[in-house]
Amino acid sequence: MSRITQDSHSAGRNGAGNQGPGGRDATGPATSRRGPVVAALMLGMALAALDSTIIATAIPQIVGDLGGFAVFSWLFSGYLLAVTVTLPVYGKLSDTYGRKPILVTGIALFLLGSLACAGAWNMASLIAFRILQGLGGGALQGTVQTIAADLYPMKERPKIQAKLSSVWAASSVAGPGLGGLLTAYGDWRWIFLVNLPVGAVALWLIIRHFFEDNASHDSERARTATAGRRPRVDWPGALAVFACGGLLLTALVQGGTAWPWLSAPSLLLLAGSALCAAATLAIERRAAEPIIPGWVWRRRTISAVNLALGALGLLMVAPTVFLPTYAQTVLGLGPIAAGFVLSVMTLSWPISAAFSSRVYTRIGIRNCALLGIGVAALILLAFPLLPYPGAAWQPALLMLALGAALGLFQLPLIIGVQSSVGYAERGTATASILFCRQVGQSIGAALFGAIANATLNDRLAHAPSAIRSGLPHDLDAVSHALEHAGALTARTADYLRRAVDTTVEHVYLGAAAAAALALLAVLLLAPRRFPVHADARTGGSAADAAASES
Repeated sequence: MSRITQDSHSAGRNGAGNQGPGGRDATGPATSRRGPVVAALMLGMALAALDSTIIATAIPQIVGDLGGFAVFSWLFSGYLLAVTVTLPVYGKLSDTYGRKPILVTGIALFLLGSLACAGAWNMASLIAFRILQGLGGGALQGTVQTIAADLYPMKERPKIQAKLSSVWAASSVAGPGLGGLLTAYGDWRWIFLVNLPVGAVALWLIIRHFFEDNASHDSERARTATAGRRPRVDWPGALAVFACGGLLLTALVQGGTAWPWLSAPSLLLLAGSALCAAATLAIERRAAEPIIPGWVWRRRTISAVNLALGALGLLMVAPTVFLPTYAQTVLGLGPIAAGFVLSVMTLSWPISAAFSSRVYTRIGIRNCALLGIGVAALILLAFPLLPYPGAAWQPALLMLALGAALGLFQLPLIIGVQSSVGYAERGTATASILFCRQVGQSIGAALFGAIANATLNDRLAHAPSAIRSGLPHDLDAVSHALEHAGALTARTADYLRRAVDTTVEHVYLGAAAAAALALLAVLLLAPRRFPVHADARTGGSAADAAASES
């Protein structure tokens, strides 16, 4: 059981009458009310998920009001960069100073950024305030997952993680629609103002009902007390991690879009990230309390999961980025129907994750993950076998199965890592796997974007001479042309649809290769039996031991 006390257990021992004001026990330390805390975590997860997608449908109105069409993509990129590069920093801070101050700070920063975004006066200010939002979003994503692991023993974690996954899926799917409604019937600024009441409730619930027992970080305090010093943060290392991640992700996000891959900006950014990586290694080796400790990569359990979830982030680009384009251009579906083809994956994923404990308690975490990613690879390989043009239910069925497979893969690995460490290391370990998944998504967007452009350019270059003149030259232009297919001949429209079909097939083959990399990372690097820390064993050692066996 977590070292964070819970009223559901303390009430059983002490009686409800012992509860004092603010959830404090009259005869003991402060207690956390698990129900309100879980509600706060779900609201925090909803904030982070909504803000990743709600802005998409409001871009035309934002650009029309503020201008800055050439740089509007930074509304997404800036937020992503800030979230990703701050994850390891917040993970270490939560281990050093506790979860509550970090989560409260993250929510406050997120709400401050939201309020500032609503008052933005030009595109530059809006981008800057989106980055401020991202600084809070990094604390939300990592700390919410860590507190969920603190509150529940290993055998119960699939339930809370499935709830968080459901909130993330529902919010991600609802985001574009909600953004469209707020923009159509109000003003684009409301897409940021709507965060304020939601975040305020989450903040109040955390402050009012979440308490960390002083024993929660006793191992960290004991270690630093033995050394005769107070806990301290490696700020030079934090800045180095921030600079390295920022330069690398900027190169990946903007390369091939804002400038060619082999242009001076891309090469300078990549060279700068390499230099910062070398500086980060040098700083972290000398730091007493490094932001990214060496044990994150020395322990097979964590390093294997980091690599596997990095590959998962890479493969997820195929369905989330390219499937909607396929559904609209090849299948001829509208935006809502195309979104449904993708959303079925977000329905099966949390359901599968919720039931994953029944699988890994029988066959072990490692085998459960291998089963999930192996099935996912086969499903991704099956996508190119779909008939052309096919029916909407066919890719929808594959996405339903893909979500179920990935639910068996991701959640057991996260639980395995969180259960292999104690309280004083759980924030860092959780942040490391989320960081690797985010970096994998950025690499996947760049890599699969290059594959898509190369395939499409090849198809267009080899088009029949009768239709070659006037053909568009990139995926966005092709999608736009097919939206107005009445201006094209039937032969040209069919050729363009087949070109997009081939392009997406190649992307899915690349995603299958990423799934194979994830499978190899688990198969070759992960231990056959995941270790279980004493913190995780409390309250259910038999089930936890069974779950760790291969």
